[in-house]
Amino acid sequence: MKKSLTALSSILLLAAASFLGGCNDEQKKGSAHPEKVTVMIYSEYIDPEMLTDFQMKTGFKLQLELYEAQEEMIGKLQASGTSQYDVIIASDVVIQQMIHLGLIGKLDTNKIANRVNIADQFRNPSYDPTNEYSVPYLWGTTGILYRDESVDPNKVSYSMLFDAKQTKGNFSLLEESRSMLSMALQAKGYDANSTDQKQINEAVEYILQAKKDPHFLGFDGSVGGKDKVLSKMDWAAIVFNGEAMAAIDEDSTLQFAIPTEGSFMWVDAMLLSSKAPNPEGAYAFMNYILDAKIGAQLAKFINYATPNKASLEVIDDEFKNNRVVNPTQEEIKRMVFLKDAGDAARLYDEAWTIVKTR
Repeated sequence: MKKSLTALSSILLLAAASFLGGCNDEQKKGSAHPEKVTVMIYSEYIDPEMLTDFQMKTGFKLQLELYEAQEEMIGKLQASGTSQYDVIIASDVVIQQMIHLGLIGKLDTNKIANRVNIADQFRNPSYDPTNEYSVPYLWGTTGILYRDESVDPNKVSYSMLFDAKQTKGNFSLLEESRSMLSMALQAKGYDANSTDQKQINEAVEYILQAKKDPHFLGFDGSVGGKDKVLSKMDWAAIVFNGEAMAAIDEDSTLQFAIPTEGSFMWVDAMLLSSKAPNPEGAYAFMNYILDAKIGAQLAKFINYATPNKASLEVIDDEFKNNRVVNPTQEEIKRMVFLKDAGDAARLYDEAWTIVKTR
C-alpha cells in the first residue's frame, strides 16, 4: 500500500482539443489560470494513460496527490488547506461532513457539459440531494477477497474472519473506520447506519474479538489487503471489489464475496476544493471523466462499475456481466448505502479509537 503522497505529471503537449469545452492552447496563452490541475485521489485509481490524454485534450497538466483512507484525506485537507487541491475524489459517506467543514464548494454545473451522461440512479443522491457539490466518478462494493475455491461466494459469512473456529488462515480488516464498523454492525444483524450506542458498542467488541485471533495481521487499505492476499501473506482480506477484480485477474483461484449478512455499496464522487487555485481546470477534469469513452476506459482499467450511462453503451457485455464488478440483483438486495452519521459521527469516532487502541 502506498502511504506517501506522490505527484504524477506528464510533459506539456502543444496540441489541445476543444471538444470538452475547456481551454485550448490559444486560450491558455492569454489565460491567468495555472497550468496544472491537482487532484486528490485514492492510489491506483486512474488509468495512467489518462494523464497524458487529459493534457493533450485540455492543455492542463494533471498532478495527483494520493491517499489511502477517508480519515487520512480529511486530515490532510484540514492540515494543509484546500488551496493545495482543485479536485477531491471522495466517498459518498464523507461528503456531507466535508460540506460542513467547508472543505468543498458548490459546482458551476454549466461548466460540466457531460453531466448529461450521469445515469438517473446517481442523480439527487442522499449525500448531495441538490446535485450542487458532486459528480460521480465510479461506484462499487466492499466484500471479502479469499483464497479458497471450495467456498461458494454465495455462502460466505463474516464468521469466516470473525470466528476463530472458522478462520482458515491469516486475514486483514479494512483500515476505514465507518466502513469497518458498519460491516461489523451488519455481521451482528444490525443496520449498517445504526446510531444506537449499544449496537455500536457490540460492533466494537466484535472487531476486538477478531483482533485477538493470532491469524489477524492488522488493518489495511483495500490495495494493501489485496496485495497481501495475492502474495499469500493473507488467506483473506476485506477489500473493495475493484481491487478484488484486479487480484482475480492475476490469480484466477481467488474468490470475492458479498457476505450473506450484507455489506454496503458506495459512490466515489468528484468534488471542487473550496479554495481551488484552478477551478476551470477542475471543471475540465470532471467533464473529461464524464465523457462516454473516457468513462468506459476508466471503469475497465480500474475494475469498478461506471455511473455513466453513455459509457455503458460502449462497454462490452463481458465486463457488464462480471459479478465481481457489477453485483447481481440478489447481492444488491443485501447491500445498503452508508449515510452521513450526523451528530452520531462522534459515536463512530470514539468507537474506532477503542478498536485501534485496544
